[in-house]
Amino acid sequence: MSGKNKKSDIFNFLDEESSKRILLMDGAMGTMIQKYKFEEKDYRGQVLAKHDVDLKGNNDVLNITNNEAIKDIHKKYLLAGSDILETNTFNGTSIAQSDYKLEAYVKEINIKAVEAAQKAINECSNELGGKKILIAGALGPTNRTASISPDVEDPGKRNVTFDELTESYYEQAKYLLEAGVDIFLPETTFDTLNLKASIFALKKLFTDSNLSLPVFLSVTFSDKSGRTLSGQTINAFWESVRHANPYAVGMNCGLGAESLYDYAFTLSTISNCKTFCYPNAGLPNPLSDTGYDQTPEITANEIKKYVDSKILNFVGGCCGTTPEHIAAIKNVIENNKPRTNVTTLKQSSYSGLEHLTKDETNTFLIIGERTNVTGSPKFARLIKEENYEEALEVAKQQVENGAHIIDVNFDEGMLNSEECMTRFLNLIASDPDIAKVPIMIDSSKWSVIEAGLKCIQGRGIVNSISLKEGEELFVSQAEKILNYGASVVVMAFDENGQATEIDDKVRICKRAYDILVNQVGFNPEDIIFDSNILTVATGIDEHKKYGINFLEAIKKIKTLCKGSLTSGGISNLSFAFRGNNRVREIMHSSFLYHAINNGLDMAIINAGMLEIYEDIDKNILDKIEDVIFDRKENATDTLIDFANKIVSSNETQKDQDEWKSLGLEDRISHQIIKGIATQIEEDAEIARKKYASPLDVIEGPLMDGMKVVGELFGEGKMFLPQVVKSARVMKKAVNYLEPFMEKEKSTGSSAGRILIATVKGDVHDIGKNIVSVVAKCNGYEVFDLGVMVPCSKIMEKVKELKPDIIGLSGLITPSLEEMISNVREFDKANLKVPVLIGGATTSKAHTSIKIAPEYKSDVVSHVADASLVVGVCRELLNKEKSKKYKKDLIKEQKDYAKKYKKDKNIKFVSLEEARKNRFKTDFSLIDNKMEDFNLNIWNFDLKEIVDFFDWSPFFWVWGLKGVYPKIFSNKKYGDQAQSLFNDAQIMLKTILAENACKPRGISQIWNALSIDESIEIYDKGFSNKLETFYFLRQQVKKEATEENYYSLSDFISQNQSDKDILGAFVVSSGYEVEEYAEKFNKKGDEYRTIMIKALADRIAEASAEYLHKEIRVKNGDKTQLSIEQLIKEKYKGSRPAHGYPSCPDHSEKTKVWNLLDVEKNIGVSLTENFALNPPSSICGLYFFHPDSKYFNLGKINLEQFNLYCETKNYSKDKLKSLLQGNLVE
Repeated sequence: MSGKNKKSDIFNFLDEESSKRILLMDGAMGTMIQKYKFEEKDYRGQVLAKHDVDLKGNNDVLNITNNEAIKDIHKKYLLAGSDILETNTFNGTSIAQSDYKLEAYVKEINIKAVEAAQKAINECSNELGGKKILIAGALGPTNRTASISPDVEDPGKRNVTFDELTESYYEQAKYLLEAGVDIFLPETTFDTLNLKASIFALKKLFTDSNLSLPVFLSVTFSDKSGRTLSGQTINAFWESVRHANPYAVGMNCGLGAESLYDYAFTLSTISNCKTFCYPNAGLPNPLSDTGYDQTPEITANEIKKYVDSKILNFVGGCCGTTPEHIAAIKNVIENNKPRTNVTTLKQSSYSGLEHLTKDETNTFLIIGERTNVTGSPKFARLIKEENYEEALEVAKQQVENGAHIIDVNFDEGMLNSEECMTRFLNLIASDPDIAKVPIMIDSSKWSVIEAGLKCIQGRGIVNSISLKEGEELFVSQAEKILNYGASVVVMAFDENGQATEIDDKVRICKRAYDILVNQVGFNPEDIIFDSNILTVATGIDEHKKYGINFLEAIKKIKTLCKGSLTSGGISNLSFAFRGNNRVREIMHSSFLYHAINNGLDMAIINAGMLEIYEDIDKNILDKIEDVIFDRKENATDTLIDFANKIVSSNETQKDQDEWKSLGLEDRISHQIIKGIATQIEEDAEIARKKYASPLDVIEGPLMDGMKVVGELFGEGKMFLPQVVKSARVMKKAVNYLEPFMEKEKSTGSSAGRILIATVKGDVHDIGKNIVSVVAKCNGYEVFDLGVMVPCSKIMEKVKELKPDIIGLSGLITPSLEEMISNVREFDKANLKVPVLIGGATTSKAHTSIKIAPEYKSDVVSHVADASLVVGVCRELLNKEKSKKYKKDLIKEQKDYAKKYKKDKNIKFVSLEEARKNRFKTDFSLIDNKMEDFNLNIWNFDLKEIVDFFDWSPFFWVWGLKGVYPKIFSNKKYGDQAQSLFNDAQIMLKTILAENACKPRGISQIWNALSIDESIEIYDKGFSNKLETFYFLRQQVKKEATEENYYSLSDFISQNQSDKDILGAFVVSSGYEVEEYAEKFNKKGDEYRTIMIKALADRIAEASAEYLHKEIRVKNGDKTQLSIEQLIKEKYKGSRPAHGYPSCPDHSEKTKVWNLLDVEKNIGVSLTENFALNPPSSICGLYFFHPDSKYFNLGKINLEQFNLYCETKNYSKDKLKSLLQGNLVE
């Protein structure tokens, strides 16, 4: 990290000493301080006796108040043999000390820390006999993280910025340097972005002081995942920090030396500097004197493996180690040779959470282009609408489609580009499926680029800089990019503008290369040249050579600029054909083919819009390559004429009946795979006569087809609606054959037997039905017990049917408690059958923490998605692998449970304080016009209700993620979504024609008054009090003191004079539609069964939307809103439902049922666990205040929970099950 500054003499000393022997660092400071058993007064001393914050536990302040103790600890490590002392400054930043209000003491803390080490060295001079001791200034990670949100509900939030970290690190390092440290040691890194901030600060300090010191960078893995807390692998970590050119890199802390060995070994093979390790003394153990498991002998023995492998230059100890541990390690390392520096391959490499190297495996890198507002209208719209959640899906699709890197660009005049870049990259960091790949920060504004660089912990790529504004600015920006730790794209621009000719492209790139390598200090492998892919076929003669000029320039640039890479934005080439995707795809494929052959290393392109070069029709290809290579005078006109004749999105359809000419088995397989049911019975009859028995037909050609379906679904090449259609065809053929095989018995075997059920108290079964279909498609026998199934019946059927796996499903929160109760009973009965858990409210966390520990007889596995169920079942039932799979699963759940206990660290405000910060407004300004306070029963016209459909969730049921109607243009499954939608339209017409659905509802409005967290409701005019609804209030401490702590009661006035109102409603699609679906279910037609139930859910939601509009109109709101605006909740007021985030207590529904006499009036009942039956039903409350909104209650403390139980006069155990998501374990 020396750069152009003067280098400290310590570099030479370390070079000489570490080439001869392994140098010994010291051990734990905190462990030794604990032995003193200091109390509050010891931490305060005289200086801070009257400080208004408790200081006990702030070990760094002891540098001021108990410097002698710190000095004596250093002396003990010196006498044990340490060559390097680490200062007692782990929390010596202003950020860390702000918790104690000691920011003003940062200078004294750090200077006194160095003084303590210096005094110890002086006082031990006789014992040391002239031995030189070095002092390492420790820079801890702080108690903040730049890559992880402190709020689970807001993944883009951060409690510290890169700039704040840099400033704080710079301040600490400056004082340590002034005091005389020899080495800087940023340590215990759990978030690499924090470490990058410390590197940035140190580089600035070295420049400002014109003196560079050796820097040791240390990372830690706090569990056995093989990743930092922020998600990086060890390879990705090194990739992220190699720009620091550290003197040494290594690991500390962890779970002991043995747990860190593999990662330390990897570091020793990939890093080009010295390496070290100073691990904890094993695992924490509060019963041990040191607080950790390992004795000095055990720790030293584990270190011996490192020494024997010659992977260390420095070694020491971290938490739990003492001078005795250091002395034992000294005995192990004596007379052993240190690691010698390795020569690493010069390759271009980058990182996100994982590292990426351009090598013989990744010979060409694809950069996803769709997260760019200038190139993707969809992405631009989502960002402008602030729909970042769906914008993330665009990024994820790029990765899923094969992008190695994703390009992110927010250059749009109406956007705050810096803010958008920061927010989006922070959100990406929260999604490991996206964050695993490197980020290309793309902008023409330097401020946007710099904002992005401060958000990524990996090694990203800046796109781009150029010589357009001269060398001075170019050098300045390049130096900053180097200090941030990114690679760079250089565009072929100079002071004269954009290069279009070959010679200009090459000349500019070579000039930039020489500046970057010789002046700035870039490695050639970190430079990428984009020599401008420009649009061809524009009709302008000057543009004809643009394609061939780029291709020719690539070869020359790579020859002159050794080690650098080349890139380009492929879609620029075909802008002349915007709107004609067919032509554009072929142009991109052809151009890319030739560019790669000429040496192109990477390209910005939509991976989903590429054809295989060899598969392109020769006639089309010739016309396109005539343009690219400017082979014919009239090439552009010919291509334009041809483009106008072809359809851009689809090729000429093949003859749909071609399959009918196939052989019998292929014909049957085709019908199964394609979901064609028109001829399957005829072919089943032909096959019955051909084969020895009907069973042979089922286990032969029919199952062969289903096996293909299962494989295609598992590979993501078929989607759920297609799978369900295939199952329907299969069922139709089996139903035809069954009468002929009643006396036959199967001699074959299924993949396994699965028994599934929706638990007692829950009536939702769409997801369960989908799992059933997917499992059947993969050869499993499935026994579906239906909904509302009591545990006793499940156990009875387990004994009768002897399944290999049990599946429990549930949608509502109380079902979670029911699942716990079920597995508890399974365990008592010693069933020894694996259990799968699934459903909307279930989670890996809940399964690991609450359900799995109750079932010792076998394992419990959470299955998040229907597409995963087959993989889990195969692992559980594989005779060779199941034992290991179960063992790993149990361990994973236990580890997860331990990690999840961080919940205990949630900080709450008291209920009193939360109430003081309730939402406040002037209710006297609200003018409710409601005159109708009667009970109203509604019978909805389905034809009218359909106009209020939100279609998006309909597609989600089938595993097709996207938003209607944009989902139809989805490259991956747009066609399938359109086909599904068409089938839904037909089914809706059928339901209407057969009067199979009778949506209905009930509602009433009352006068209302709020008191704390409750709302009292009265008849018109406040004559009689009718009921009290109870709610809860947010209590998790918020950063901003002015932030509100919401309760739904805040949206109702506390004064009768305001004449405020509250409403309640229930809507349902009715029992008729459930009975209609069951008719198809009995026929084995799962496709139509699921289709009807999914539509019933949409009808219920649309009924709720329609009714809410009618109620708002009655209250005087004449605002006209589109269905899109309604879906986005742009209306005034809100309609929260019990059981949802703002009011999670399902039991309050009973009050609505009693007030409205719901079951009698519209036939909707509540189960014992408060699920609505029929399932396609919805209930909720109406709030009319324009500021009322949906919010997440979050966690509450015991104070509020106990008060709530007391106020409701309700069982604590029952409420715990209802509010389990809101209570801290």
